Amino acid sequence: MLEQWVRQKLSATDAGHDWWHAVRVRNNARKIFTEEGGNLRIIETASFIHDLVDEKFFVPEKAEKEIRSKLRDLDFTKDEIEHILSIITSMSFSGELDGQGFDSLEFRIVQDADRLDAIGAIGIARAFSYGGHKRREFYDPEIPFTKITSKQEYRNSSTPTINHFYEKLLKLKELMKTPTGKNMAEERHAFMKLFLDQFFKEWEDVKP
Repeated sequence: MLEQWVRQKLSATDAGHDWWHAVRVRNNARKIFTEEGGNLRIIETASFIHDLVDEKFFVPEKAEKEIRSKLRDLDFTKDEIEHILSIITSMSFSGELDGQGFDSLEFRIVQDADRLDAIGAIGIARAFSYGGHKRREFYDPEIPFTKITSKQEYRNSSTPTINHFYEKLLKLKELMKTPTGKNMAEERHAFMKLFLDQFFKEWEDVKP
């Protein structure tokens, strides 16, 4: 029942935040859980629903009410519901820039699982998919890379997709919060660097 509901809700998002993203995050979280432990019921549920409070696609306050209602119908306890909501409302990169302070083992696992899907080959595909969704250029050598230091700056940024690698994606490996997440991030981070090396090698032949 939960999976069907989440799949329907995520049909309103772009390809990088769809049902299959939720499945991949759940699968990453299971792998991390195997090594790190935690409450699997909390981890899997938060993994599936984490993007239902994403302000890019939903109204967070309304979404939280819907989630509470749905989880109550599925016999989650009040403490479980509050834990899950604390996880999904605290895990964004932009929110962390402003110092969101919630923490639990389950939170660290789900956040790492989500960030793993933002890097590597799938992360590259998601970045360009979202850039296309927002009608952004994929690169403009005249637009410099910038250092994003706050949630407002991140939300207001409309720089090309390649810039996004330097503003966020290449930082995620060092922001992983579990040892297993850090290990899983190594290969994906290295692949992004190889991609960028090849991208700029090919870009050298572009003449205005």
